[in-house]
Amino acid sequence: MAFRPILRKRAALPLAASLFAGTTLLIPKTTLHAEAPSESIHLRKPIYDAQPPRKDPPAPSTTTRRSNPTPTDRLATQIGHARVFLHAYTQAAEARLNNFMTGALHLESSFTSTIASLAPPPEANEHLLPGGLYVLVAAMAGSIATRNRNILLRASVPLAVGVGAGWVVLPYTMRNVGDLLWSWEEKVPVLAENHLRVRGAAEETWRHAKMSGATVGRWAEESVREGRQVVEGWVRKGT
Repeated sequence: MAFRPILRKRAALPLAASLFAGTTLLIPKTTLHAEAPSESIHLRKPIYDAQPPRKDPPAPSTTTRRSNPTPTDRLATQIGHARVFLHAYTQAAEARLNNFMTGALHLESSFTSTIASLAPPPEANEHLLPGGLYVLVAAMAGSIATRNRNILLRASVPLAVGVGAGWVVLPYTMRNVGDLLWSWEEKVPVLAENHLRVRGAAEETWRHAKMSGATVGRWAEESVREGRQVVEGWVRKGT
């Protein structure tokens, strides 16, 4: 009884080997491959129609537009010309206005600087208001003195008296006025030369007059001294 399991195991081993050999004989040794798709599938037509390639629209021809401009193009051209003309006219008007304002400002600055240059310095203690009245009165006195004379004296004497009074009463102001007149005369060479000639002649005449006056003064003093000496001599002889 103890040997039954062992006998059963030994009997089962040949049976298992025979079953394994039978299965290997029944299984085919050839390799099976899947069927490839037929060419008819690739040649099938699509359901939707193929879209044609998109093409860019042709650029508008400029030669045709230039050769045959439309009314809108002509109007735009005329408006452009009008704008250019208006811009140029505005620029020219603005330049003229700027030049006019610059000239006006320059004239105002020149006038104010000229008036300021005629004023005497503060340390001169020279007052224009009473001094100007004195000069005016002196010129009126010269005019009154020559009212019955010829027109040359009536025109020259008041002017000479007024200028002389100005040099006496307002020397600094008259010097400034003279310098201003000389600066204006320098712009006209002929007038400047005549002025220099007349001024030189006047200075030479004044120098000769001073020399003559000094000579006359010395002669008068000598004559008075000699006369005094003669009188004194007569007095001594009489005494």
